[in-house]
Amino acid sequence: MILHSLFPTPVGKFELGREFTAEEIECYKSQTMSKNIGNKSSENRYVLNHETMSTLKEYVQSCVDNYFDSIYAPKNEVKLKITQSWFNYSKPGEWHHKHEHPNSFISGVLYMKAAKNSDRIYFYSDSYKQIHIPAKNFNLYNSSSWWIPVETGDLMMFPSSFTHSVEPVQGDDERISLAFNTFPVGYVGQEEGLTALYLRD
Repeated sequence: MILHSLFPTPVGKFELGREFTAEEIECYKSQTMSKNIGNKSSENRYVLNHETMSTLKEYVQSCVDNYFDSIYAPKNEVKLKITQSWFNYSKPGEWHHKHEHPNSFISGVLYMKAAKNSDRIYFYSDSYKQIHIPAKNFNLYNSSSWWIPVETGDLMMFPSSFTHSVEPVQGDDERISLAFNTFPVGYVGQEEGLTALYLRD
């Protein structure tokens, strides 16, 4: 049998390749936190705009550009702008609830502090299944969820509508991540198709 995987959901994984600076670490340590479902998040919803995060913001934007150009290959002058960005804090036993990111096109998570051997991000297929057939062995076609391991410095990127979660922290170390949203800026669609839309920065 020849099996074709049509219309897959693209999940990008990037590796920072360096240690976080003392200033970047201090940025997430100095934030005021607010309660979230299962864990906490920073009250500052634009952390990448902090002056000490400028180099990291450039890196994140370059990854966003890479993902967008590789997956969507836009014909017109359009790019993705980082909108909101915030820190997530999960202590031992805490988790990040199952959710999506409304009012965003592509979302991402940069792991500032994660355990290599136990931390992972889960993605879910929430499509309706008319007939449920339990699987003997799971694969990308018969699974309703799939996980990808992560560690410090990893950046995961995916469509904002893709449902995801993170399980409770194992061990004694806190997990810290930086999440962000994006939105298109520029010429979206095409006039001849009656879908033209000009989105200004």
